[in-house]
Amino acid sequence: MEYIFENNRIYAEQEDHLLLAEVTFPARDETRVNIDHVYVDASLRGQGVASDLMLLAYNYIKGKNLKIIAKCPYAISWFKRFEQYQDIVINVKTKRNE
Repeated sequence: MEYIFENNRIYAEQEDHLLLAEVTFPARDETRVNIDHVYVDASLRGQGVASDLMLLAYNYIKGKNLKIIAKCPYAISWFKRFEQYQDIVINVKTKRNE
């Protein structure tokens, strides 16, 4: 799948512009973004697309030296599951970092 990167969004769409997958992370201030939305079309669910989007977002945001506040329930659960990516996440706690 080919992903399109915008300032506060990573997404993929079909040739007819139907949205297939998306993660959005609007700026909260100069140093933080909120991951507030993760979407995967029903035809792609269960194939790891949402997790791929989260990893892309994490790497993109880290590359910009920003911190993450996870607002979307999927993003929160993803960061809890993959503790190795919590180094730039402000609000997700696990047993390791409580």
